[in-house]
Amino acid sequence: MDRASDDELVSMFLECRCARDRLVVVLLGRAGLRRGQAAGLRRSDCHMLPDSRALGCDYKGPHLHVRRRDNANGAWSKSRAAWIQPVDFLVVQAFDQYIDERYELLGAGGSDFLLVNLFRGEIGAPMKPEAIYELFERLTRRAKLPRAVVPHMARRAFGSNVSDAGGRLDEVQALLGQKNPESARPYVIPDQARLREAVERVPSPRELHGRGER
Repeated sequence: MDRASDDELVSMFLECRCARDRLVVVLLGRAGLRRGQAAGLRRSDCHMLPDSRALGCDYKGPHLHVRRRDNANGAWSKSRAAWIQPVDFLVVQAFDQYIDERYELLGAGGSDFLLVNLFRGEIGAPMKPEAIYELFERLTRRAKLPRAVVPHMARRAFGSNVSDAGGRLDEVQALLGQKNPESARPYVIPDQARLREAVERVPSPRELHGRGER
């Protein structure tokens, strides 16, 4: 499976019609979660403050606690071990906008799950992993992309972008919540621009051996 390009994810993000859907795209594309992990998040798993010691957590900076649970919505984390996923300001911003939207529609009510139905189905019930797949299908069509971009391609984009930004394989592995370093290799798909730069860095024979003038 290929990675989603940054242009594809941005185009899909711009086609979202609510803050919840934008958060879904960001959780997969900027935090690298699987759709089952995103759908399984609880509000108590999300520590978006610079300092979370008031919540009983010593981990510095905004982050998510990704845990495997038996969830009523069928969400499931493939990773057996729980881990802490640091997130950037884009995730924090999308999270804050969604919390405002959710509160406006549901008040303090609704499920303890982070992602819930806001406009159709059982309002306030947890969003199912299948709904995330269907959301990506709709966004692909709205953005008029030439190919279908599925949720796992966003996760691969995250792993590849970490690598493109200079991240080592062990860092990609940890950020994807994987136990074996080799499991991260399929997620490292270089950006086309980086491949072009790699080709252009290779010196020509003239540069290596002089201009060949006599």
